Amino acid sequence: MLHSENIEKNLFIIPFLNAICPLSPSLKSYLFENIKTCSFEKKEMISKAGEICDRLYFIKRGMVRGYFEIDSSEITTWVDTENEVFSSITGFFRNEKSQENIQSLEKTYCDYLEYEDYKYCWDHFPEMRQINRILLEEYYILAEQRVYLARIPNASKRLDYFMEHKKPQIVDRIPKKYLASFLAMRPETLSRLMRERD
Repeated sequence: MLHSENIEKNLFIIPFLNAICPLSPSLKSYLFENIKTCSFEKKEMISKAGEICDRLYFIKRGMVRGYFEIDSSEITTWVDTENEVFSSITGFFRNEKSQENIQSLEKTYCDYLEYEDYKYCWDHFPEMRQINRILLEEYYILAEQRVYLARIPNASKRLDYFMEHKKPQIVDRIPKKYLASFLAMRPETLSRLMRERD
């Protein structure tokens, strides 16, 4: 992971948070001083299962995935791209060892806030509690969509549902083996279904 102290580092995440809930000048100032920026190479591990992930990341450019390892197989559980926030839920919010791995799928540029700084914001700025509530609502909505997707018994209908809820250009960027894993189908099944769509 490469760090950068570019003065423009916060120009991405502060407007993002401000759009969720207007930020006070004092919170903006605190975030500007404490948000850090980093980048990950393609296929770089960001967080490993068994570690505590103590950073909340905002993707400026790139793509990351979360996955579990079961019987030497990788099961992709989510994929995030630009203007999305990610972390290990148990690692970040519970300060517990993560159950999943997080990996970059492209060269990825992020801003991030460390847990202690996030907690300080939570304790001292009421708008951060509002932002936290809205982000958790969004997380639960996405989790509900993933649960629904996983319960669709037909592979073609799972792909249809996914395509309806993701931007087509994002779908084209996800490596097919990871998309197939996320959709609980074999890569050759996904290839056939994608060909049928053309």
